[in-house]
Amino acid sequence: MRTDIFARLDREPEPPKIVAPRMSRHRIALFGGTLAFYLAIVWAVLITSWLVALDWKVMLFRPYQQWPELHAFLDYYVVLGQRGPTAVMVACWLGWRSWRQHTLRPLLVLGTSLLLLNLSVGAVKLGLGRLGPHYATQIGSAEMFAGGDIFPSGHTANAVVTWGILAYLATTPRARRYLSAVSATVSLGVGLTTVYIGTHWLSDVVLGWAAGLLILLALPWFEPLIARTETWIFAMREQWRERRDGARPAPAAGSGAGPGSGPQPVLLPQSMATDGLAAETVTAGVEPVLPAGHPAPGARARAHGGHPVRPGALPVARPGALPVAPAGVRRPTPHTERGTRGTGSPARPMTGG
Repeated sequence: MRTDIFARLDREPEPPKIVAPRMSRHRIALFGGTLAFYLAIVWAVLITSWLVALDWKVMLFRPYQQWPELHAFLDYYVVLGQRGPTAVMVACWLGWRSWRQHTLRPLLVLGTSLLLLNLSVGAVKLGLGRLGPHYATQIGSAEMFAGGDIFPSGHTANAVVTWGILAYLATTPRARRYLSAVSATVSLGVGLTTVYIGTHWLSDVVLGWAAGLLILLALPWFEPLIARTETWIFAMREQWRERRDGARPAPAAGSGAGPGSGPQPVLLPQSMATDGLAAETVTAGVEPVLPAGHPAPGARARAHGGHPVRPGALPVARPGALPVAPAGVRRPTPHTERGTRGTGSPARPMTGG
């Protein structure tokens, strides 16, 4: 048994028994509390409450001018919240896990969470239509239903979901605690970075955190669907393999030289200029009758050292030698009326094919 660190990179011999999370009472309570907080933030922005005034104070403070030395680093750090790069990085890691554990669940969970993120956050963005700080038209206004798409913050929600999936799919409590802390730190930093740059209001970021957390808390409800999808994909793969194997041509019967391969018929053409007879069928595998002193086909092949003579092959007549009829060839009877039809010359005797 391997004990080095590289042993964890090998593929496991069989899929591990991983229990999918269930929607427990504790998780349901967290989901309900987060949903209430989500609705409260939306209502506070709609009625232009103190939260909107705080948004304007932070925006007019202009953090990117207060700490300009952080701007270069945070321009790269905010990429951890962009959907394309983060989805590719996490998908590569989860794809390796799927290959190692013989399961598609990690990739299916990632795809389900991103689909829920696009539907829920995208619908709220387009429905509320809030403008960003750089496009605001009136100081103190909530800038709602003005054709924008920044409420809630997509960067923040995507960071919560994408990096939170790693903690959700962790197989040990210790790894889950560490990955939860890392994903919370990354998503918190991404949200505050968007406020620093000035692309989002502070309430956008707070609502983005709540939106991403709602998706992570709701994933156990989709575990049965994920399990059925994985079973269906594996069943389709087995059917494709069976069709591919069935489409391969089977070997012809008797093509080998083993037992059960019977003799094959060989056509020997007769000279149509001499006797006008049709081709005769001779059974292969019959030893030809050779005249005295004529070497056998096997001896001739050994002498030349070239291609071996196939069993049942007929010898080739040498120049000046008499044609020899192999055993088993039916000699045709001469036509008696051929002499009377022509100039009166008698029919020539047949010497075999």
